[in-house]
Amino acid sequence: MIYETVLGVMVGLGLAAACGFRVFVPLLVLAVAARAGQVSLGSGMSWIGSDAAIVAFATASLLEVVAYWVPWLDHALDVVASPAAVVAGSIVAGSQFVDVGGSAGPMLRWAAAIVAGGGLAGAVQATSVATRAVSTVTTAGMGNPIISAAESVWAVVMSIVAVVAPIAAGVLVLVVLGVIGWRVFRWRGARNRTEAGGEVEVVERAG
Repeated sequence: MIYETVLGVMVGLGLAAACGFRVFVPLLVLAVAARAGQVSLGSGMSWIGSDAAIVAFATASLLEVVAYWVPWLDHALDVVASPAAVVAGSIVAGSQFVDVGGSAGPMLRWAAAIVAGGGLAGAVQATSVATRAVSTVTTAGMGNPIISAAESVWAVVMSIVAVVAPIAAGVLVLVVLGVIGWRVFRWRGARNRTEAGGEVEVVERAG
């Protein structure tokens, strides 16, 4: 029971992390996996494996992946994708956190899904947005398609791994969190150096 719960959590978190790279790709993989009987869905989530949902997710995934190849359009998409990633991360996590909450019921299950799944997806998406912003400044947007392609690959790989190898997905989630932490540390360090340099310049001018 505990082992199955842990596996479910790993599947949910792996899919949630993938939602931070692409919103609809993990939903499509989850839908196909559910239809094939590879994964089970929580109560009230059976609609994910329906024909209509699979077609909708497939269409949305294709449009999303292609649109991110267009320079400058990717930033416009980020405005919509950022909150959508949190919602998608919460949904995929909630669909797999079947045994989370125990006697507390659905309320605790969805609270955990929103905090863990939605939060993880949001963190990954925020890091992707920041990375693309740096690329836009340093390469005039020409490097963005390469970043977008890498993100799409990561979304597909993480989604598939989450479904077929939950433990490996848990390891990938830790790797992603480590990368996010490292980038936040670098960005904060660069910001502090910039602010310190500005203060020195002001002092020199005042002198």
